[in-house]
Amino acid sequence: MAQTIRTDVAIIGAGPAGLLLAHLLAADGVESVVVEARSAEYVAARIRAGILEHSTVDLLRQVGLATRLQAEGDEHRGIYLQWPHERHHIDFVDLVGRSVWVYGQTEVQKDLMAAHAATGQQIHYEASDVALHDIGSTSPSVTFRGSDGRAHRVEAIAVAGCDGSHGPSRTAAPSAGRQTWERAYPYSWLGVLADVAPSTDELIYAWHSDGFAMHSMRSATVSRLYLQVPGGTSVDQWSDDRIWDALATRLGHGQGGWRLTPGPITSRSVLPMRSRVQAPMRLGRLFLAGDAAHIVPPTGAKGLNLAVSDVALLAPALVALVRHGNGTLADAYSETALRRVWRATHFSWWMTTMLHIGTDPFDAQLQLSQLRWVAGSAAGATGLAENYAGLPIRY
Repeated sequence: MAQTIRTDVAIIGAGPAGLLLAHLLAADGVESVVVEARSAEYVAARIRAGILEHSTVDLLRQVGLATRLQAEGDEHRGIYLQWPHERHHIDFVDLVGRSVWVYGQTEVQKDLMAAHAATGQQIHYEASDVALHDIGSTSPSVTFRGSDGRAHRVEAIAVAGCDGSHGPSRTAAPSAGRQTWERAYPYSWLGVLADVAPSTDELIYAWHSDGFAMHSMRSATVSRLYLQVPGGTSVDQWSDDRIWDALATRLGHGQGGWRLTPGPITSRSVLPMRSRVQAPMRLGRLFLAGDAAHIVPPTGAKGLNLAVSDVALLAPALVALVRHGNGTLADAYSETALRRVWRATHFSWWMTTMLHIGTDPFDAQLQLSQLRWVAGSAAGATGLAENYAGLPIRY
C-alpha cells in the first residue's frame, strides 16, 4: 500500500524552478513536497546557464537568496558584439539602466538546496515511476516510487510541473487540451569548461564565417566557451587542440592585441539548439513552469531567467489559491507568463539567427548588416540591451 502524504502543493522537479517555488511558498506559509527523479548530487552538479537578468537578481535579493551571489558573482554592464576585425561594446547600464550578473546555475542550485534544507520541507530524490492523477479535479495527486522502493502518493491542492522537457508534467494533460510550437535549428553548440582565467572582462558574442563563437566565464579562474558545430556532432570529433584553434580563429586572437589564453578543458558537451513553447501553462490544477513549458536556444541567456519569472508569477497565484481560495491569479497565470515567454523566445531566435552561420551567403551579408546596425544605432543597441538585461517579470 502506498504511503500517503498530504500537502498544499506537490512540486515535481528539484531544479531552480522547483526549489525556488518551494522557497517562495514557504515564505508565505504554504507547504510543499518536492519530487525529483534524479539524485541530489546529479541535480547539484548540472552545468547550465550562467547569466542572471536584472529582475532575477532583484528577486533573489528580495527573498534572501543573494548573499553568495553578491559576494562571488560578477556584475557585468554589457556584452561585446564581434565580427572579423571589429568588436563593439553594448553597455546595458548606459542604455537601459540595468546590468546582468555572471553566476552559474550550479551556484544558484547550491543556494536553493541550502535554503530548502533549512525549511525542513520534504524532498524526495531518485523518485521513479512519477505519475500525475486527477489534475482536472480540485484534489490532484502525484504517485511515485521512492529510492527505497516504497510506493508514495502525494495529495495536494495543486501540482507544479517544474520537471523539464522530459518529465511527466509536460504531457500529463490530454493532447487535445494543449498546443505546442517548435523550431529546431540545424546547428548545435559545443560547450567547454576550462580551468583558465577568462580572456575578457565581459562576454563576447562573435560572428565568423566559420561559425559562431562565444567567450563566457564562470569565475575568475574558470572560462566557459562555445562553438557553433553541425547538428549531430559528437564531442569525440573535437580534440582540445582543435577546440582552442577554432576559438582563437573565431574570437579574433591577435586582432588589436587581444589574445585568447587556452587552458585545461575539464568538461565538454554538445547542446542542440531548439525552441519550444507549450500552451496553456495551466491545465486544471497542474501549473507548468520553466523547461516543462518552454525551451529556448541559449544564445539570449533566457532559459534560467524564464524559469525564475514563471515561478515569480506562479507563487503568489498558488498562495492566493491555497490560503484564500482565490483563483484569480491562478486563472491568469498562463496568459501572463506566456507574454514574457514569447518575448524571450523571439529575442533568443533573433540573437541566434543574427549570429549563426548557415549555408546561404546572402543570409551572411544580412547578418553582418544587422550586426553593424545594432552596434552603430542607439535604437538597435537599446533593443538588445532591454531584452538581454531582462524585461519586468510582469511584462
